[in-house]
Amino acid sequence: MSESTLNSTTSPSVKEALDFIDFVNASPSPFHAVEESKKRLTDAGFKELKERDNWSGQIVKNGKYFFTRNTSTIVAFAVGGKYEPGNGISIIGAHTDSPCLKVKPISKKGRSGYLQVGVETYGGGLWHTWFDRDLGIAGRVMLDNDGTYQNKLVRISRPILRVPTLAIHLDSDVANGFSFNKETHLTPLLATAQKRLGADDTNQLGKHHPELLRAIAQELNVEASKIMDFELCLYDTQPATIGGVNNEFVFSARLDNLMMSYTALTSLINTTHYSPTSLEKDPNIRLVVLFDNEEVGSVSAHGAASSLLEYTIRRLVLTNVGGEKDVSKTAFEETIHKSFLISADMAHAVHPNYSEKHEENHKPSMHGGVVMKINANQRYATTAATIVILRQAAKKSNVPLQEYVVRADSRCGSTIGPVLSSNLGLRTIDVGNPQLSMHSIRETAGTDDVAHAIRLFESFFENYPEIDANTIID
Repeated sequence: MSESTLNSTTSPSVKEALDFIDFVNASPSPFHAVEESKKRLTDAGFKELKERDNWSGQIVKNGKYFFTRNTSTIVAFAVGGKYEPGNGISIIGAHTDSPCLKVKPISKKGRSGYLQVGVETYGGGLWHTWFDRDLGIAGRVMLDNDGTYQNKLVRISRPILRVPTLAIHLDSDVANGFSFNKETHLTPLLATAQKRLGADDTNQLGKHHPELLRAIAQELNVEASKIMDFELCLYDTQPATIGGVNNEFVFSARLDNLMMSYTALTSLINTTHYSPTSLEKDPNIRLVVLFDNEEVGSVSAHGAASSLLEYTIRRLVLTNVGGEKDVSKTAFEETIHKSFLISADMAHAVHPNYSEKHEENHKPSMHGGVVMKINANQRYATTAATIVILRQAAKKSNVPLQEYVVRADSRCGSTIGPVLSSNLGLRTIDVGNPQLSMHSIRETAGTDDVAHAIRLFESFFENYPEIDANTIID
C-alpha cells in the first residue's frame, strides 16, 4: 500500500508509523538497529565519539554526539546551551534486542537427507510462532582482512531457513495443543543433501555447513575462508506493514522494543535538529541510551546492568562541558539527583479474546496513549513522584496516558528501569506503548501510539528542567 493511500484513510500520525516501519525493516538484529540509529543521528548533525578517546575539548554546549559499544548498544546526547556541570540529565532508555533464534557456535546438523542449522533460543520468545515462517539471517561477522580483524554487518534477506511443523496426520494430538522440544524440534532446514554443491572451502573446520558460510561470504563479497566467527540472528523476512481495515495497526516483528527505541531516538533528533532553539535554552543534557541484552537480564558489558550509563554520566560531568574552572567534587552526585530516567519498553494492550487476563481497572487500549507501568514489588521503577512529573510533560504535549498493573495471580515482567534506578539512584518511570502478541515473531501495535510516544518524549526533553524546578519532592 502506498503512503498516499494510507494518508487518505488514516490520521496524520501515520507519517510517524510509516517512518517507524522503515526503521524496523532496516533493523533485523541489534547490530542493524544501532547502525540505522547511527545513520539517522549522523544525518541530523550528531558527531560520533569513541569511548576509548579523551573527550576533553570535544564536547561543547549545543553540541550533539553519540557513541556505540559492541556495535549493539548506542548512546546519543545533546548538550543544552545553558548547561553547567552539576546540572541534570534528561534520559530515555530502551533496548535494541528482541527474542529470537541465534545460530550456535557449532551449527552443522543433518538428518534424514536434510542439512540443518543448530540454533539457540534467545530470551523468552513465543517459539511456536517461529514454525512455518520464511527466515533470513542477520548480524555481524568477524573477518580476517590479511591479519587485520574487523566486523561487518550481514543480512541475508531471502528465506534460506525454515522450521517446518509436523503434518497433522502424523500427530493427531496437535489438535489438542501444540507442544515441541526446543532442542530437537526447533531446528531449521537449510537445504537438502541431494542439492549439496562443492567441497568445504572454509576455515571453520566443520563447525558450520559450507553452504551457510558461502551464502554469508557472497553477501559480504569476501571469500568464505575469511570468516573467523559471527553472531547471527534468524528473523522473519516478511516486512513490517500497516494493517487493519482503517490502517490502524502496525504488524511487525520486534515491536518489543524497537518501537520505543525508535520513538526515543526520534524525539531526541526532533528536539535538537528541527527545534534547535529549545536546546539552546536547556540547562540539561538530553540523552538516549539503547541497550542490548535486556531480554536476557541486561547482565553484559553492553547491557543496562553494566557501568555504561554511570561512566557516561561521570565523563560528561568531569569533562567540564560548561567551561567551569573548577568542577565541584560532588558534581556527579548533584547531577544524579537532578536527573530523570524514562525507561521505555512496550506494554500489554488488553486482548479482546483474553480480557480476563488483565486486572479489571487496568486494561490499556491501543490509541489510548502511552502506558505507565506500576508494580508494588518493584518489577517496574515507577513511583507516585515520577508519575507526577510525567503527567506534567504529557499535559504540556496533550498526550494521553494510561496505567497498567498486572493481576495479582499473574507473573510480572521487568525492564531496564529497576536495574538503572537501583544502581544509580535515578528517579525513574517505566512506560511503553500498548501492543498485542508480545514476544511473538509477529506482533501488533497501534499506529497512533507511535506519535503519542514521540510527542511525550519531545515534551519531556523540552520541559523537564522547568517541571523539576516546580516539583518539590525529597
